[in-house]
Amino acid sequence: MSGSAWTRREFFRRSAIAGAVALGGPVLLSACTQTSTGGAGAGGTLDRAKSAGTIKVGIANEAPYGFTDSTGKVTGESVEVGRAVMKNLGVNDIQATTVDFGSLIPALNANQFDMVTAGMFINAQRCQNAAFSTPDYTAPTAFLVPTGNPDGVATFEDIKNKNLRLAVLSGAVEQGYAQKSGIPDSQIQVFDSQNTLLQAVTSDRADAAALTNISLNDVVAKNPGSNVEVTKGFFPTIDGAQTVSAGAFVFRKADTDLVNAFNAELTKLHQSGQWLQIVTPFGFTEDNLPGADVTTEKLCAAA
Repeated sequence: MSGSAWTRREFFRRSAIAGAVALGGPVLLSACTQTSTGGAGAGGTLDRAKSAGTIKVGIANEAPYGFTDSTGKVTGESVEVGRAVMKNLGVNDIQATTVDFGSLIPALNANQFDMVTAGMFINAQRCQNAAFSTPDYTAPTAFLVPTGNPDGVATFEDIKNKNLRLAVLSGAVEQGYAQKSGIPDSQIQVFDSQNTLLQAVTSDRADAAALTNISLNDVVAKNPGSNVEVTKGFFPTIDGAQTVSAGAFVFRKADTDLVNAFNAELTKLHQSGQWLQIVTPFGFTEDNLPGADVTTEKLCAAA
């Protein structure tokens, strides 16, 4: 495939607390609870969900995608978008089961729930085992900079050419992006948490910090008055190819009825502007809205 390399890291640590909760109220679900088997056509998963008025979903208790907040409510970008889509399909209630992130697809295929609402990135390996919706969001890189962006940082090339100090998160892909963009190691500082990235910028130990715009928007929202801002998101060009990543909803491969109906309604949310209203409280912006060239087929086909 020419033009783009559709690869990127998972940018949050995947951890979860075992348990389950219903969005309409606390309802515990057994870890071995199973839904009916999937399938298209009459009596398929979508038809059964409509008849029951509810659908079971899997989350990984990971903010800002699908998590239980301090009040006990299950929420998050993926949960709220999924809930809006299902309401438009005539399913008014969602019951969420929390499992470890790495167990989401196995549990889905074991019929413990019918859909994954965890912001899961689309990649070729996962596509072998499950069906993904139309991309829900993209996760571009951005920079955390002092308010007003005094150094005019927009790309890794700006960091290199202006001899600026860059903070990156340990184990995150941005360090590699910086190095492959020609930024010398002497300009790169590695930190162990998002909070220490923030502190590096606010204490003038770094001129900018690089991470996904979703993560950085969340940091800024949680630290009002820090006198920092997030630059416009972008997809770095590394080794001649643009790096793009996108998250989506996940279904069993047999559930074509549900996938097709879900995609139609998700596209309507994207096009109407309702999607942006839903996701803004979780640190997402219009920069995260997938472009027409970001497709499930491309992401699934990427090596």
